[in-house]
Amino acid sequence: MARIRCDFSSDALGVGTSMTVLLPEQATGQTAEFPTLYLLHGLSDDDSAWTRFTSLERYAAERQIAIVMPRVERSFYTDEVWGRPYWTFISEELPRTARGLFRLTDDPARTFVAGLSMGGYGAFKLALRHPDRFGAAASLSGVLDLATRARELVRPEDPRMWGRIYGTPPTIEGTDNDLLHLLDTVEHPPPLFVTCGTEDVLYSSNVRFRDACAERGIPLKTEFSPGAHDWAFWDDKIREVLAWLPLT
Repeated sequence: MARIRCDFSSDALGVGTSMTVLLPEQATGQTAEFPTLYLLHGLSDDDSAWTRFTSLERYAAERQIAIVMPRVERSFYTDEVWGRPYWTFISEELPRTARGLFRLTDDPARTFVAGLSMGGYGAFKLALRHPDRFGAAASLSGVLDLATRARELVRPEDPRMWGRIYGTPPTIEGTDNDLLHLLDTVEHPPPLFVTCGTEDVLYSSNVRFRDACAERGIPLKTEFSPGAHDWAFWDDKIREVLAWLPLT
């Protein structure tokens, strides 16, 4: 695998940003476009986290899949009320830029999205708002009931986070930023996979999402097992996610 740290200018954000990309090594004369996973980071991470804290590069080599990991700061993959339009960036500009720079597929059946924690939320928001663009989506320990979490979480390092992103008071429930609401609006979601540790602080959020899918008859693969909100769990589960993706 080739690992590329790509710095580029974002028109949507109005600033320079970065993405880390893993690409299979091509045989001479090979011209096929790679199946592609957009893999999203969590609240306290950046685009380098997945390759720093897991064996992702080795797992991706086994599956011969390209992986695009963008940087979105502490944005919850949302067009911030008092900030930058990260939803526009992640949903529109990033795939266009990545495909322009690298040999990535534009076939929805071979394009996938996944993420951990905040990134699990972002992955499912992409899959539920744009189900025609993805062949599958996965969440690892995701913030899947964001409206409830926003009422519970106050981080001393960013006390104004929810107001900055969603306004004051934060407006999430019943909007297109609410995954439980999106379940009521999507007609044909791609295959969805949820995994979360039973000792994770977000376990109850994942159970609520599972139950909401069951109530609506939306197919969902779930894998709950012992584990916490940490890289040991995500290193194990991302390999399962990659094995689950329908690459062919």
